[in-house]
Amino acid sequence: MPVRDYSAFVSRTLDDATIPELPRHYRGKVRDNYDLADGRRVIIATDRLSAFDRILCTIPFKGQILTQTARFWFEETADICANHVIEYPDPNVLICRRLDILPVEIVVRDYLAGTTDTSILKRYKAGQRAMYGMTLPDGMRDNERLAAPVITPTSKEFDGGHDEPLTPTEILERGLLTPEQWEEVSAAALALFARGQKLADERGLILADTKYEFGVDSEGRIILADEIHTPDSSRYWKKATYQARFEAGERPDSFDKDFVRSWVAARCDPYRDAIPEIPADLIVGTTNTYAEAFETITGQAFEPDLAGATVLERIRDRLASLFGAA
Repeated sequence: MPVRDYSAFVSRTLDDATIPELPRHYRGKVRDNYDLADGRRVIIATDRLSAFDRILCTIPFKGQILTQTARFWFEETADICANHVIEYPDPNVLICRRLDILPVEIVVRDYLAGTTDTSILKRYKAGQRAMYGMTLPDGMRDNERLAAPVITPTSKEFDGGHDEPLTPTEILERGLLTPEQWEEVSAAALALFARGQKLADERGLILADTKYEFGVDSEGRIILADEIHTPDSSRYWKKATYQARFEAGERPDSFDKDFVRSWVAARCDPYRDAIPEIPADLIVGTTNTYAEAFETITGQAFEPDLAGATVLERIRDRLASLFGAA
């Protein structure tokens, strides 16, 4: 049976996935990456929780849950867009094709929501109506559904910088994507989002928004990369309570990390101030939320992998055959 009381595992988290025996290490916000000489990339999902362009805390089993959720979605959407997956040697680890990542994140939104500086809700509440190459009407309310899904692209900052809003015109004028690439990734993103919304709806969920990252392989083909429709990259709400909470002006019941972001944002300026310590009960509650999201989305029971004295030790054992790769 799955572990349900996660309080005993608050300290069993993967904060740093540095493995010196693996070559060409790149540390991202929540993943550690290694590039092998044969064109494969090893991506290790840590338990770091990132928001406001910084790390807030670590959440037990988060890396495993997100990797396995993305695995489910990659398999469910492979007919729409080719993806970078090769194999999963560990629940936290993906071995994939190495791509040249396109410098634009494709964010698709169907609701006026969000808490970060690039969210349409925060910009709307600041008085903006024209954004991302579109214009929203006056009189909209927090978390209201849009007339149709929209793409709100941002820059993809590779060295820890802040992602910035972009318009389609800016993307083309700055040469970030060619017209053909922009057309292809836009069409793919909307099709992926439609598939995600359909399946989420069947599971009693609303997929309110999400982000996609695409890359180009050695033959110039556009490939879906990173993760897809996970609680980290997406905003999930519970459909049964959405309407009543919206009409009451209350925040929707969510399956994402917004409640951690909201807790932090209520206590400091998260872009400038020191982050207050996240309470243990909030961390444990976050694990429960991620686990519940995984089970609801996939229909599978969440089984924590407790092998090894630590998560890193387990991963090292399962990647030992790659040590020494040039």
